Amino acid sequence: MLAALGLGAAEEEIYRYLIVRASGSAGELAGDTGRSPAEVHQLLTVLAGLGLVTAHPADPQARTDPEGHATPSDPGTVFTAAPPTVALGPVLRERRDALRAAELDLLNLAEQHRLAAHDRASDVVEVITDVDTVRHRFAQLQNAARREVRSMMVPHLAVVPHRQNEAGAAGLRRGIRYRAIAPRELLAQPGMVGEVLASLTDGEEIRVTESVPVKLVIADDDLAMVPLSSRRNTAAASIVVHPSGLLDVLIGYFEAAWQRAYPLSPNAAGDGVTETPTGDLDELDLRILTLMLSGLTDHTAAGQLGISRRTYQRRIGDLMAMAGVETRVQLGWQAARRGWA
Repeated sequence: MLAALGLGAAEEEIYRYLIVRASGSAGELAGDTGRSPAEVHQLLTVLAGLGLVTAHPADPQARTDPEGHATPSDPGTVFTAAPPTVALGPVLRERRDALRAAELDLLNLAEQHRLAAHDRASDVVEVITDVDTVRHRFAQLQNAARREVRSMMVPHLAVVPHRQNEAGAAGLRRGIRYRAIAPRELLAQPGMVGEVLASLTDGEEIRVTESVPVKLVIADDDLAMVPLSSRRNTAAASIVVHPSGLLDVLIGYFEAAWQRAYPLSPNAAGDGVTETPTGDLDELDLRILTLMLSGLTDHTAAGQLGISRRTYQRRIGDLMAMAGVETRVQLGWQAARRGWA
């Protein structure tokens, strides 16, 4: 745990033992830790040089250095641990200040990069084809996310399979929101339902839809990755999209698809997943659907609702867009599936 402050595992172990003992000789600490006296002597000498322990002669007549301190390598020397807040507090503050300075410098560099990219159209996209580079960039994109990672999954992922996405698992642990859209055929792959259940347990939000046309991942509103070649979703070659109108289109496309997709959740038995109707219609939409499904003409239905026929038709168009369908027959089918009517 103290490695971040510059201590090795062996030095930390000796220091912790000495804190518990209050004081002790190298021989006593060797007995406690199972290390050889010579190794413990060396570790204590390092700790003394760092100011984490002080050395005192067990015998007042024992040999001391020119300043009157005990020699750490003397077998008769007794060591005392310096208080952690005194010994390590300044180091911690120094490291924290250095990290803060690095963070500010990174933000400054990022802003310079953003401003410089405005006038360079070639910086909008970055083409990468090497599979190892693609994997590295995919992980880097997720590690840089501060709020959210959005993705569209496709069947038979080969470059970074779903549950082998270590950067994604790390992102979930540090509180990054993950939202994914998957096609229904993906759930038919062997073992995929179990992987989806594990991801849902980890906190990922997954929705399902009829089909996903393109593999996609978006980090915050800053970067996105899509396949380089059309209809080659499982190939490694990719395009990294930087802040631009193109990135805005990808974000807007994801959000529209997310609204139309069905949330997945574990079933009652916990051994499968179930689709949950969104149920996000207001009272007027529900009444419009009921009258439409009853077979009334637009004019009659609008009159019963007290709205114009144009408003009635526009609301039905909005419902069709929300459900991702093109006909009223399809809308009726989707309304039944989603529990709208």
